[in-house]
Amino acid sequence: MQATRQRSTQTKSTALLVRLDRPSKRAIAEAAHLRGVSTSDYVRSVVATQARRDLQEASTRTIVLSAQDQLAFWNALHEPVALTERQRKLGKIMRGEK
Repeated sequence: MQATRQRSTQTKSTALLVRLDRPSKRAIAEAAHLRGVSTSDYVRSVVATQARRDLQEASTRTIVLSAQDQLAFWNALHEPVALTERQRKLGKIMRGEK
């Protein structure tokens, strides 16, 4: 009897109420429709998965980037943007130069 009671406690769900603006709710509903699942199932799946990723990243202090984000990061490192005159002046001010 104890094992049954313990198992049922572990599978109980809790509610999470979220307020969204209309465009966000519409986007979530459309995405759920594209996957062929209910809006609630979609939110549960996406939010829980992202929360686990965030916890993993926080525990390992490692950021996981998508392939597209990795490429953008690589390009930013290897193709730095040219600074404007105002940005160069600000850099001098921040370094204490005249």
